[in-house]
Amino acid sequence: LEKEEKYVTEQRDKEYKKLIEKYYTYLWEEYEKLQDKDKDKVRKPSSEDLPLTVLQSVKVYIASLRKIQVGDKLSGRHGNKGIIAKILPEEDMPYLPDGTPVDIVLSPLGVPSRMNVGQLLETMLGWAAKQLNVQYVTPPFDGATEEDVKNEIRKAKEYLKKKGVPEKYLPDDNGKITLYDGRTGEPFMEKCLVGYMYIMKLVHMVEDKIHARSTGPYSLVTKQPLGGRAHFGGQRLGEMEVWALEGYGAAYTLQNFLTIKSDDVEGRKKIYEAIVNGEPLTYTGVPESFKVLVKELQALALNVEFLARKYKIKETTKQGIKVKKKEE
Repeated sequence: LEKEEKYVTEQRDKEYKKLIEKYYTYLWEEYEKLQDKDKDKVRKPSSEDLPLTVLQSVKVYIASLRKIQVGDKLSGRHGNKGIIAKILPEEDMPYLPDGTPVDIVLSPLGVPSRMNVGQLLETMLGWAAKQLNVQYVTPPFDGATEEDVKNEIRKAKEYLKKKGVPEKYLPDDNGKITLYDGRTGEPFMEKCLVGYMYIMKLVHMVEDKIHARSTGPYSLVTKQPLGGRAHFGGQRLGEMEVWALEGYGAAYTLQNFLTIKSDDVEGRKKIYEAIVNGEPLTYTGVPESFKVLVKELQALALNVEFLARKYKIKETTKQGIKVKKKEE
């Protein structure tokens, strides 16, 4: 019997040894891969990599720490990206019934528009994992269902109840709980989903993107301001921005943006002079984009011309009606 036990023990030791060797080999391969990555960063390029006029090239990677600020971009793991709207002191943040302040508040409007409910399930499961002190692995599309997540929340609640945590400090089965306004102390009208979620800081930071201009370079073809911070360009006013201004009925603002602040060359010159001389602003000239459209139509063998037409203005006086002729 002793010999048999000794044999079994030896076999088990051999199996363990093989496993350890296999794991060691895997770790060594991973380590070498990481070393190779670093080698790429510091490798000296060969003469073939360099342009003809360059004798030697040195690339330096500089890492810097930056404090997070309003305008920096954050993202979750479900395409739920967004920029920071406000940074508040800890005491002003919404807090849980037990007094714990939340770290970050996300807008609920970011869920229905992108239809990524994974962020909600991750938050719920994150809360359960934190309370039960376990880790969950759920593959995308084939992982935990909504019911599975709710079951884990129930388990976590039962565990906390046994530990003596009062019911009022626990969320419902959907992970929702009443939050309190940190500034007034009053509860919010609706319950909020509270949990744990992976949040990453993206490379798009406001410090690198901030840009403003009054006048600057213009495109030779369209006579509109150039695009992009690198070219000291203007802000793009797209279709959706135009729709927003139309929705507000901001006619004069829209006229400003689409003429003198864009491609009405004559108009912007006169408006600049009027501002400098303190005179009232007048709108004149035709946007260059209209002229470009006319040229394109002429290229399609359509003889389109911009004609001035005469119109009459009736002016009432004490003696009667005086008629003025004007050209448009």
